[in-house]
Amino acid sequence: MPQSRSIVYFNDRLFRYLFIASAVLVSLIIVSIIWFVGNQGLATFREASIIEFFTSSVWNPSNGNYGALTFITGSLASTLIAVLIGGPLGLAGAIFMAKIAPPWLRQIMRPATDLFAGIPSVVYGYVGITVFVNIIRETTGSPTGFGLLASGVVLSIMILPTIISLTEDTLRSLPTTYEEASLALGATRWQTIWRVLVPAATPGILTALILAIARAIGETMAVQMVIGNSSRFPNSLVSPTSTLTSNIVMEMGNTPFGSTWNNALFMMALILLIISLILILLVRMTARRGAKQ
Repeated sequence: MPQSRSIVYFNDRLFRYLFIASAVLVSLIIVSIIWFVGNQGLATFREASIIEFFTSSVWNPSNGNYGALTFITGSLASTLIAVLIGGPLGLAGAIFMAKIAPPWLRQIMRPATDLFAGIPSVVYGYVGITVFVNIIRETTGSPTGFGLLASGVVLSIMILPTIISLTEDTLRSLPTTYEEASLALGATRWQTIWRVLVPAATPGILTALILAIARAIGETMAVQMVIGNSSRFPNSLVSPTSTLTSNIVMEMGNTPFGSTWNNALFMMALILLIISLILILLVRMTARRGAKQ
């Protein structure tokens, strides 16, 4: 018996140190990535103006113009369109699956929804370039159909699994007493959903939307295929433009490492990294608020 206790004690200490070492290693990797990207990105401003970088839409590295406003605007606008389209659709789908659909239909729809999250982004991009771009070109009269609208539509489909899954889990985790009390007071089914259950699930819904934003703003391949990849500032939803991610993937392989052009691309990556960190903090804050409620 003493020997078995010593073995258990040794295993506990071994796994404790193993987990600590793993946490330290992951932290070092994250810090190293932030340091490397930040160091290369900030080196841009040794030769380029920080004001020009964030306020100018002229991107012509051959002539020393490093205005990234076009790409920042493209990323934010595409993400906004995706959330405006995918947010309500995802919320409606989650409500249907959690509170309206019969059990047999829910058992079919939930795996199907999760399956959408595993589809490669290049497939979404191919569908976008062959279907949505053609529809937009025919309906709007745009010469190409590429632009923010096509990008936003594709991204809205890509973020649906995130919104639906997390929102449905939140709705199903609410105490049944909320719904029973509302119905007992004479509220209809729809009044109960919109005025009781949805407000009670607000922290979880906000978390789903924030994670969807993080998914959309960091998407590369699908956006690169449908947005047009032009460095011109967008003057409409159907004019070709570019985003931070699409410009990075288009130009990173063609620039010498350490050059101002290359460093400017790293600065774009740093902006995306900072946005991702901010979104992670927002998720944690939202989760804490939900726990307090």
